Amino acid sequence: MGSEIATSIPNEREQERVERRPWRALAVQLLGPLTMVGGVVWGVAQPYRILLIDHGRGGDLYDYLFQGPLLVILVGLAYTVFVAPGLVSDLEAVERRDPAS
Repeated sequence: MGSEIATSIPNEREQERVERRPWRALAVQLLGPLTMVGGVVWGVAQPYRILLIDHGRGGDLYDYLFQGPLLVILVGLAYTVFVAPGLVSDLEAVERRDPAS
């Protein structure tokens, strides 16, 4: 076997380090999905609150659009998509500037 093909085993210092996210960033990212899960649990626990499921009740447009569990799921989704990425990038920028904390 020629030395052009065989390589040495990388030293422990030379190995690429895997960076783990700080616990703060993980907590910020989990707030949205946990809120959505809470809305789903609320909807399952109290299905009469969701007018779309309960066909016996009548209602106007307001009753169909503004339902507690659905609004909680929508807020969790909006937080996950629009708010959390900015907060995580700010937390990572602070971590890069001040690694001692």
